Amino acid sequence: MATTSDIRNGMCIKYNNDIYKITEFLHVKPGKGPAFVRTKMKSVTNGKVLDNTFSAGHKIEEVRVETHKFQFLYHDGEFYHFMNQEDYTQIRLIEAALDRPELMKEGEVVTIQINTEDNLPLSVELPATVTLEVTSTEPGIKGNTATNATKPATVETGAEVNVPLFINEGDKIKVETEKGTYKERVKE
Repeated sequence: MATTSDIRNGMCIKYNNDIYKITEFLHVKPGKGPAFVRTKMKSVTNGKVLDNTFSAGHKIEEVRVETHKFQFLYHDGEFYHFMNQEDYTQIRLIEAALDRPELMKEGEVVTIQINTEDNLPLSVELPATVTLEVTSTEPGIKGNTATNATKPATVETGAEVNVPLFINEGDKIKVETEKGTYKERVKE
């Protein structure tokens, strides 16, 4: 059994007969009253996000997980198919198990957390940034680099990302996977 002092991002716990992954947490020690921990948790079974507050020292049941590298193979409309990089076994996951499936392109290597008790996948972590090609956007205008104005652009995976005005079709951009936002243009 773990306590609230052991809470960290990415930790999986059992709560209300479900398994949740901690996505954000904050230890709070107010001037008056006891300390507590504010958490934002995402259910790994149905994708629902839950805000919860634990009192300091509260016992929580941690789920033991292993992480493995998997390669994203393809999406068949219902399931996302992945292949283990070590033993080449394949698994398929529903969209609710993925945080930002629209940013994954075929061949991308991701980290999948697997519950050690029943060998079921719990969550998929994308790399911090992915490089994607812009397939459609309004034409860029030379010299539009001084402002923070943005325009919508569609990338090769079908996702829509707001990009600066100077980005053109065919440009490769880095996208932060956590927020799904533009980071920088990639020069080749």
